Amino acid sequence: MVRNLAAIGLLSALALAACSTTPEKPVDPNLFPTNYKKEILSTMSKMLSDPTNVRDAYISAPVLTPVGKEQRYTVCVRSNARDAEHQYMGIHDRVAYFYGGELNQLIDAKPEQCANAAYQPFPELEHLCMAKECK
Repeated sequence: MVRNLAAIGLLSALALAACSTTPEKPVDPNLFPTNYKKEILSTMSKMLSDPTNVRDAYISAPVLTPVGKEQRYTVCVRSNARDAEHQYMGIHDRVAYFYGGELNQLIDAKPEQCANAAYQPFPELEHLCMAKECK
């Protein structure tokens, strides 16, 4: 009986050890965001009231920027999108924050956040379409 209990205890310990997870490697918070355009396009297609026919779309390259006491990659996005009634709302700046190479947040930019951004044309944003309207 004692031998059976010992065997059951050993098997239980082995089963629990097999289920335990090994600690994951810590993520480098400042990993370069290689897919930043694709992630921004995906997010903006969901957050814009009307993601079609965006005008005046520009994007900056990822740059390390002070965020609080740390540094993070940020990207500035400028565009003129339409509202739900298909009316253009005017030029709007957003800032994207990246953590570990992944888009973490895309929010309205304060004027000083993108004031010095080196914008480049972002035609991919101008060509977004809704599934039923895509050619």
